[in-house]
Amino acid sequence: MSNRFASLKEEATARVTPAKAKPVQEMAKAEPISVPGSSLAKARIGKKPIGGYFSPDMWRALHQLVLDGEAPSIQALVGEGLDLLLRSKGKHPFGER
Repeated sequence: MSNRFASLKEEATARVTPAKAKPVQEMAKAEPISVPGSSLAKARIGKKPIGGYFSPDMWRALHQLVLDGEAPSIQALVGEGLDLLLRSKGKHPFGER
């Protein structure tokens, strides 16, 4: 079996350079990027996402709290929970949500 595409593979490999990862400290200090005409909501500019995977029962319970009027959004509930966690560990919650 001939390897007739070997030169193409070598050429493509030579063009690809691995991206260097930035340290976490540099990423946290990065200025928010504002792109005119962007679909990014103003409330999200300069903020970092936090996510997780939870059971369908947890998902339903959180959505039910929002539907019942206990909170304006899932994000508000998650923020409240993180504030409580930070306070229980003797830390001050940072910034606004």
